[in-house]
Amino acid sequence: MPRRTNPSEMLIRQQLQALTRALPAAQKGDAHLLHEARVASRRLRERLPLVLPNSSGRKFVRKVRRLSRALGPARELDVALQTLDEISSANDVPSAAVAKLRQLMRQERQRLYAAMNTEVARVDVDKLRRRAVAAVRKAHHVPTAARHSKRMAAARERAALRAIRLRAAIDNAAGLYLPDRLHDVRIAIKKMRYSLEMVRELSGSRAMARIATLKGAQDLLGRMHDLEVLIGRVRAVQGSSSAANLRLSAGLDRLVRRLETECRQIHGHYMAHRKKLLTVCEHSVTATDTTQTKTQSSAA
Repeated sequence: MPRRTNPSEMLIRQQLQALTRALPAAQKGDAHLLHEARVASRRLRERLPLVLPNSSGRKFVRKVRRLSRALGPARELDVALQTLDEISSANDVPSAAVAKLRQLMRQERQRLYAAMNTEVARVDVDKLRRRAVAAVRKAHHVPTAARHSKRMAAARERAALRAIRLRAAIDNAAGLYLPDRLHDVRIAIKKMRYSLEMVRELSGSRAMARIATLKGAQDLLGRMHDLEVLIGRVRAVQGSSSAANLRLSAGLDRLVRRLETECRQIHGHYMAHRKKLLTVCEHSVTATDTTQTKTQSSAA
């Protein structure tokens, strides 16, 4: 009779498989699978501390974080190129500026992918997958109702902590257009979303409304961040010898104004979304407090 996979193992097995499946094509330049590999690595970093809350778990998290960081610069440049392609057809975007920027970014892409592959090669991903699964099997070899209840409580507590940090990031950003602080909000949203996904998987719930709210806000702020990254690249070109002639420099100025206008528009959409985000945060914290109160009452 085949061995039944326990819930703790399932929490990481799927993400480990996604990571190992996507990485080879990602290293060859597949932008979509590079994104899939990076998302899987981030989800793993959220899940590993729950199923392996010990030194072994921290060691695996460090290795996965190394992968995430290795994939980051190449992924960010791929997104910048995609964003540039999307806006290049607009009438108010100067074609010469776009062409020059695309040329320079494609040259940089080759360098970033080479650096990424060097870093990824330092992590034996297949060995990481085997050892992580084996460690979880050993730690959770006897699934019991009490163990599942404890795991659920830990997952809810983690989601509540993410909610508190998200609420703090939202308060810190206030209603101002401050890219750095809004980037912190985006990261906090992403981490909370991954935590709620984990709670959903463990509980067997089909509820998606709160996760959808987080994803909507994450997509908004993600687009804003992508535009800000592209603005940074345009300004870097403006300050270099690559923008030696006045016509090209003027075209780059127009491109920056176009990108900044969209950023401001997105910020307005985010502000309309803000109250819903705070409601999601409040629900996660309240749900954890209620669960803890019930547990304490039962114990008494």
